[in-house]
Amino acid sequence: MVSKFVEGFAAQLVEAGMQRMPARVFAALLSSDPGSLTSAELGEQLQVSPAAVSGAVRYLAQQHMVAREREPGSRRERYRVSSNQWYEALTNRDAVLKRWEHALREGVDSLGAQTPAGRRLSETLAFFEFIDGEIARMMERWRVHRDQRYGADGAGHVG
Repeated sequence: MVSKFVEGFAAQLVEAGMQRMPARVFAALLSSDPGSLTSAELGEQLQVSPAAVSGAVRYLAQQHMVAREREPGSRRERYRVSSNQWYEALTNRDAVLKRWEHALREGVDSLGAQTPAGRRLSETLAFFEFIDGEIARMMERWRVHRDQRYGADGAGHVG
């Protein structure tokens, strides 16, 4: 049943634009009871090479979807999904939005707000500023909802 979920959910993530191997690794971690697995465990479960797991984990870590942690007394790393990985992934998009807003603002300034291209960039900038504010408000509502539903620390809940 777990492998059916892993492949099915991974297919949905791929459909949404994620690369296939990171999607499979993420789904495997998400569906594991401890929420963490070693590279060897991931490779065995997914029937892929250590290099494939390594590349996928590197991508997922950059997206703030998984964290690396050392096994106590070992050199082996475990890869973990946190209970709030979606929250972390979304809130870390804030930096991307800010960079886009900055670039768009510069574009409006250099093209002139009254030109057709400048107006188009200005509207795009307004859209990203709006989205930025909405995400911040939505994430605050999520924190309240999560605390009410799972407790202040979200203990025992993955996702």
